[in-house]
Amino acid sequence: MTANLIDGKEIAKTTRSRIKEEVEQLIEQGTTPSLTVILIGDDPASHSYVKGKERACEQAGITSVVKRHPESYTEAELVEEIRTLNEDSSVHGILVQLPLPKHIDETVVLDEISPHKDVDGFHPENVGQLLSGGEGFVPCTPLGIIEMLKLTGVEIEGKHAVIVGRSNLVGKPVGQLLLNENATVTYCHSKTKDLYKHTRDADILIAAVGRPQMIGVEGIKPGACVIDVGVNRVDGKLIGDVQFDEAKEIAGWITPVPGGVGPMTITMLLHNTVLAAKRLGRCNDRT
Repeated sequence: MTANLIDGKEIAKTTRSRIKEEVEQLIEQGTTPSLTVILIGDDPASHSYVKGKERACEQAGITSVVKRHPESYTEAELVEEIRTLNEDSSVHGILVQLPLPKHIDETVVLDEISPHKDVDGFHPENVGQLLSGGEGFVPCTPLGIIEMLKLTGVEIEGKHAVIVGRSNLVGKPVGQLLLNENATVTYCHSKTKDLYKHTRDADILIAAVGRPQMIGVEGIKPGACVIDVGVNRVDGKLIGDVQFDEAKEIAGWITPVPGGVGPMTITMLLHNTVLAAKRLGRCNDRT
């Protein structure tokens, strides 16, 4: 058996075409979706990510504004800026690029973003909406994973999904999304005993721990769908949390690194920004 490759680039391309059509319809109705990104400091990776978001917004027709600040920018200044953006009706989505400098409390900052403009899905209100099945914003990487599964045709309902990793950014929310789709979900983490005992039982295995090639073929059920979220740089190369070359010989479906989950993350950011514009537009119509 050789696994079917889940091509994140191709899925993202198709999804972005649909998003672009939605943006064009909104513009015809008088609303241009707008995303404001706040970037602090000189972290090269953060600058690269933000440039990628700018390009993606431009291609989709979404207005993108990047507010760049020096490392010395204070928490009080950042909070005040966010409050101003919250009140600006022309801004539909607000994103603070992480990580932040050490002198700024990430939790304080993210909690200041209006949950209605929190296109990253990190605000406590949106986390609560996810848990309760309400209408909120979902973190982009987990949402992208679910979209990949659905668009690929991987059955979720009734399947056993095992998530390796319990971060607030990926592990926990993707598990909740899978639960909402009627999967049976098991979380594994650094304290889990006999990890492979659990992963070998997974119909859908999601590796999201950031440890290069920690999951080998002996930990994968034949025919399973393997989603590798890990992005690890080793000897100048990007590799995932799964031993890809071996795993593809036993899995039914598998994502590569790079080119798998990554392209869907920014795509879902575009999706959330458009959704924010639609929702804020409905709110304005009712006032």
